Amino acid sequence: MQPEQIDRALVDFGALAGWMDGRNLPGGPFENVEVLTGGTQNTLVRFRRGGREYVLRRGPSHLRPRTNDVLRREARVLAALDATDVPAPHLVAACPDESVMGGAVFYLMSVVEGFNASVTLPERHAADASVRHEMGLNAARALAALGAVDHEAAGLQDFGRPEGFLERQVGRWMSELDSYSALDGYPGPDIPGLDEVARWLEERRPRTWRPGILHGDYHLANLMYSLDGPEVAAIVDWEMCTIGDPLLDLGWLLATWPDRADQSAALAGPLGAAGGLPTADELVAVYAERADAVAGRDLRSITWYAVLACFKLGIVLEGTHARAFAGKAPKETGDLLHGITLGLFHRARGFIDS
Repeated sequence: MQPEQIDRALVDFGALAGWMDGRNLPGGPFENVEVLTGGTQNTLVRFRRGGREYVLRRGPSHLRPRTNDVLRREARVLAALDATDVPAPHLVAACPDESVMGGAVFYLMSVVEGFNASVTLPERHAADASVRHEMGLNAARALAALGAVDHEAAGLQDFGRPEGFLERQVGRWMSELDSYSALDGYPGPDIPGLDEVARWLEERRPRTWRPGILHGDYHLANLMYSLDGPEVAAIVDWEMCTIGDPLLDLGWLLATWPDRADQSAALAGPLGAAGGLPTADELVAVYAERADAVAGRDLRSITWYAVLACFKLGIVLEGTHARAFAGKAPKETGDLLHGITLGLFHRARGFIDS
């Protein structure tokens, strides 16, 4: 694809060239331009210039109110993680100035050579259950690397509001669910176990915890794996990142982990369908092997975090179901996500009962 085939409202390559030249990045024509798929909230464009490969990330062509702030935060997190062993895209340069690209903040990152296992599985990975098992363990190891990062030493001491983080979760998301009633036609949530799960979370909330970097949406669809083996090449999509309790990320992984006993693992795609993955207990055990990730954190409460993840994600997905009633989302999408919400609450009750 040639640069002129890309909508200038999406990427103004003339403006991009001037901005890159001002940062002494390799010059020359833009080559091998490709719009990448995979995200729904933001735009990814891969290109080559001056012998170097890049991926540009910016908001959608019609920017949402908070998109630019989210992109600024993403770029800051990636810069902070560069000096760590967390597998994440390398930030090349960021442009927080909205005037350069027609109102859009953007950044350039290195190309991650890998694949998303929720979309496809290369032949080697599909054919070998031991490789898939190690892929699962490496998802927990990559998360443990993130949990081990000292966010203050990384320069993220003012990045979030960790005070009261756990205390405000249930109320925050019940309020979100209540807000959907403002959408025309939405009859209100029909989610068995909703009040039971909310009450259990409030009663069993951990009393002590240690703040750290929280990815906020940690599941298989947000991991890129190496084409050559089971290693995690990069954790991607950092738009939900904040400073909170990193054990919620581990709970999120458990909440979405492929389990043939229910349907809440729909985000797992081909990897979940192929099977051969480690159990939830194995994931927790591998996470616990990294001492600096678990220091000051109580893994005995991991069931609480898994239930909270089911609760929060289920409410988020119910939002699309509510918007579908109001004609703001396709009905089939709303019905699909409502089904996943029901599966998540079913899984939450299973965690509680076990």
